[in-house]
Amino acid sequence: MNLHPVGIIGSGKYVPDRVLTNQQLEQMVETNDEWIVTRTGIRERRLASAEQAASDLAYEASLKAIAQAGITPEEIDLIIVATVTPDMSFPSTSCILQDKLGAKKAAAFDLSAACSGFIYGLANAANFIATGMYKYALVVGAEVLSRITDYTDRNTCILFGDGAGAVVLGQVPEGRGFKSFELGADGSGGSLLKVEAGGSRCPSTPESLQGKGHYIYMAGSDVFKFAVRIMGSAAEEALRKAGIEKSEIDLLVPHQANIRIIQSALNRLELSEDKCMVNLDKYGNMSAASIPVALAEAVEEGRVKEGDCLVLVGFGGGLTWGASVLIW
Repeated sequence: MNLHPVGIIGSGKYVPDRVLTNQQLEQMVETNDEWIVTRTGIRERRLASAEQAASDLAYEASLKAIAQAGITPEEIDLIIVATVTPDMSFPSTSCILQDKLGAKKAAAFDLSAACSGFIYGLANAANFIATGMYKYALVVGAEVLSRITDYTDRNTCILFGDGAGAVVLGQVPEGRGFKSFELGADGSGGSLLKVEAGGSRCPSTPESLQGKGHYIYMAGSDVFKFAVRIMGSAAEEALRKAGIEKSEIDLLVPHQANIRIIQSALNRLELSEDKCMVNLDKYGNMSAASIPVALAEAVEEGRVKEGDCLVLVGFGGGLTWGASVLIW
C-alpha cells in the first residue's frame, strides 16, 4: 500500500477571556507569586465562563483551523477530540462539536490520554489520511480543567487552566508532514495523577463529593521526575525513527506543564531557548490543549516557516507520553 504524506494544513486556538493571576490566587490559598513563578514558570491562566463547556472552546479553535486550511466543515471526514473534561460522559464532545460545526459527513470520537491526548489524536488521524481512507481530519485538544480543580489545594490549583487548540490534517507534498510518532504508556503509574470519582469504579455519591474525589489528584514530585525523564527520551526516540538529528530541530513545541521540565528537555536535546515555544506563563497547564495552543501561537507569531523541522512532545496521566517529528 502506498502511504500518502500527511501534515498540518491549518491551526487555530481559543482561550477564554477570564484571567486568573498568581496575585488573585494569593487571596485564595496560601501561596505567593514568586514561589509559583520560580517553581513552575506560570504567571496567569485562563478560566472558562460558567456557560462554556469543552465543546464551546473546541468550536472556536476549530473554526480558525478550518479557515486557515481553506476548507469547509462539510469537507471534514473525521473529528477527534482529545480531552479529560468532556461536556458529559456521552455523547462524545466530538459529536457535539460535529453538530456545532455542521460537519455532517465526519466520523467523530473522543480520545482520553490526558496531557498526551493531542499527540495520540494526531497519530490516529494521520494514519486514516495516510492510507487514503479519509482526506481531511480535525484534531482538537480542549480542556475545561477549572471544573475539576480544587481551588483550596495549593499544590494543584496554581497549575491548571482552560483552552482549546485545533489542527486540520491533510495530504501534503512529498518530503513534508509527519515523519514519525512515538507513543507510550505506563499504567502502573496511573495512581500518581487522576480524578478518582465519577466512573464505574467510584460512582458519584454524596461521599465522593465530600471526599473531593471529583478533583484532580497529583503526586507532584513523582510526576515531575517521570516528566523530566520521559520528555527528552520520547523526543529522542521520535527523532531516531525519523532519521533526523537534534541539530536539525527548528522548533520544539512541548507540553506546557512546568518551565523546569521544559528546560530539562531543551538541555537533553541540546537546544537553545529560542528554539522552543513557551507560553505556560500566560496559560498554565491546559492538558490536551497545551501543545495545539502553543503550536497555533507559534504559527500566528511567524515562528514556523515552510520546511521547518518541528518536534511536538508531551506527557500526562495514565501515565502516557507522545512525541512527533514533522516537516512543516
